[in-house]
Amino acid sequence: MLGRFARGYSAVMMIAENEHVDLALSGAAMGMVVAFAGGLVIVALLVWAVRLGINVRQREPAPPRPDEQPRLPESGAVGEIREQREPDEVPRTTDGERLLPHDLHHSGSRRSENQERPRWNEGPGGS
Repeated sequence: MLGRFARGYSAVMMIAENEHVDLALSGAAMGMVVAFAGGLVIVALLVWAVRLGINVRQREPAPPRPDEQPRLPESGAVGEIREQREPDEVPRTTDGERLLPHDLHHSGSRRSENQERPRWNEGPGGS
């Protein structure tokens, strides 16, 4: 410190310099306090979310017991059915009548008479 006075620093400059150091230290300490408080807020929110989830889960109905589970039919598992389908024609209207939804069939296709799988043209393959 005496060296600074010898170089022309005044006592006022030394005090001002020490205050900047104190302010810098207090800024760093303030940053740590803010970071710690932010961490506490995040932890509190996470604890609240977990408790809310537990409360919601307790209000839900219990999972079904084994005797309440669906059973396989007596005939066994239903197998896959492969069949060729063909489109069902839309009925034509006369005299400009509108076709209403209840005028259509349930499905847009029906079982084909020919159940052979369609094949690509015979001959060389390739891209």
